[in-house]
Amino acid sequence: MTASSAAPRARIHAGAHRGHPLWIVWLVHRLSGLALALFLPVHFLVLGLALNDPAALDGALRWMDNPWVKAAETGLVLLLGLHLFGGLRLLALEFLPWSPRQKTFAAAAVALACAISAGFLLSAV
Repeated sequence: MTASSAAPRARIHAGAHRGHPLWIVWLVHRLSGLALALFLPVHFLVLGLALNDPAALDGALRWMDNPWVKAAETGLVLLLGLHLFGGLRLLALEFLPWSPRQKTFAAAAVALACAISAGFLLSAV
């Protein structure tokens, strides 16, 4: 088989896996990790304000009472829950034998992350 005859076959199958639910779980896990990594420096900056400039910290805390910030915080809690339970799912895939039940665990992890996020939102408002 030459390289030119292999190319059309690769194009036919390229991206076919992207509709699979476990690929979507993989994507959510990666994106939630990236979003959390982008959030952490901002979080540490605000925590640093407590040490260096208490007045600036008070201003940041007043800004955080904004409903849009509360919604963003809820999203962050959701991302944290998705990333946490997605990571536990990956550990289960690595160390437990594969079974159809693990698909149920993946769905339960998403549902639990959503429930935790909703609980945070209800306590924040």
